This record gives sequence, structure tokens and C-alpha cells, in this order.
Amino acid sequence: MQPTTARDLSGTVAVVTGASSGIGEATARALSVLGATVALVARRADRLQQLAHELAEAGGQADPVEVDVTDADAVRAALDGVAERHGAIDVLVNNAGVARSGPAAEADLADWQLMVEVNLGGVLNATHAALPHLLAAASGTRGVADLVTVSSASGRRVPKPESNVYAATKHAVGAFSEGLRQELGPQGVRVGLVEPGFVVTELTAGRDFGEREALQAEDVADAIGYMVTRPAHMGVNELLVRAVDQVS
Repeated sequence: MQPTTARDLSGTVAVVTGASSGIGEATARALSVLGATVALVARRADRLQQLAHELAEAGGQADPVEVDVTDADAVRAALDGVAERHGAIDVLVNNAGVARSGPAAEADLADWQLMVEVNLGGVLNATHAALPHLLAAASGTRGVADLVTVSSASGRRVPKPESNVYAATKHAVGAFSEGLRQELGPQGVRVGLVEPGFVVTELTAGRDFGEREALQAEDVADAIGYMVTRPAHMGVNELLVRAVDQVS
């Protein structure tokens, strides 16, 4: 029997959406340290270029890819380009997301639509584009490929009334991930969902968290790194991660 020890990602290619800041940036750094060539996908080209430079300076390999995840055709072209340049896509981390909250009767419909387009539509677009490459990678020497989506604790339980559409999008990606897990596991593609509680990022800017009331982006990146470095027979399908003092 093979030992159940973690493996690094040397020789693999990982795509991280929303890589220009927060959890996406931290995840790109973590996967680079583990040995992956990381495709940095986001809209802010200047930040991607800077991150790619920093990863290269640290001895890693990074490919900045400017694209809006809500544009399905652009996402497909971008991911096909990554696979062509680097030979494969072994890991996809769906991380791009936006958050808006407030009373429903006072909401701007455009905010609701934006959350659906990015939090759900972006996941669908990137996943659909990556699947042929992930399935091909799963049949290679590594023997497995990984599809991880960053959801939220709000995807398990609606924390407050004002979470309405944000929580709805996170519940939706949870259901989507479970459906994919059932379908793709037997084909060698592991499907995982990470559900963070409060995290100190741009999305929570302005909130005053106590020392143990919120996670850092690196904490979530560490959870993702754990999921994608398990032995090929082992899948970590869902991880709820919260700061120790978070109550809701």
C-alpha cells in the first residue's frame, strides 16, 4: 500500500482565478512554492505582472493572464492558451468573487447580477474551459487532477438577511461542486470546495477584526495547498475553515 503522505506539485500547471489580490494571490504564492507553474488569471494586469515578477524572483514560474471570468469566450481562449504554452492544466482554483450585501428592498439590481455573473458564472466559465485539460491531465503520470472552488461559510448557512444573493451564489457553487465530484471522481478529477469564514481581504476592507476573529488569506491558501497535494487515491471534498473566535 502506498503511504498517505503529501506530494509536491513539481511539474504541474495550476490556474488560479482572482489571482491579483487576497486569497487568489496567496494561493498562487503557495502553489508556486509547492513547485507548480502558476497561471495568474484576473483583470488587473499590472498586479498580475508584479506578482509574476515576484514569483520568478523567488525561483518559481508564473504566467500572467489578463481576463474577465464573466467572459466565457475569453476564459476559454485564455485557458486553452495556458495549456498550449505549458503542456497541461493539472489544477484549477476557482477563486474570483465579489460580495455585496444590504437590505433586499434597497438593493441595486446590478449588484445582484454582478454577484451571479462572477461568483457563479465565473466558476462555470472557468470550469467548463478547464475540464478537457483536467481530464487529460488525470490520465497522465500524476494520476489525478484537481478542481477547487473557493466558496464561503455563507454557502452552508445564510449568516444574516443582508447576505441574500451572495449566500445564494455560494450555495449554488456548493451544489455544482458536489455534482462534479460525483461525476468526475471516477475519471481522476478530484473536486474540492473550500468554505472560509471571515478573511482579511479587499472584500472585508473597513471591518475591524480581533486577532482571532478572522483568517488571513494565507490560511485559506494553505487549506487549498493541502487539498491538492494529497495522494492520488485521496480526495478532500469540502473544508470549512474559520477563525477560532468567529461565532456566526
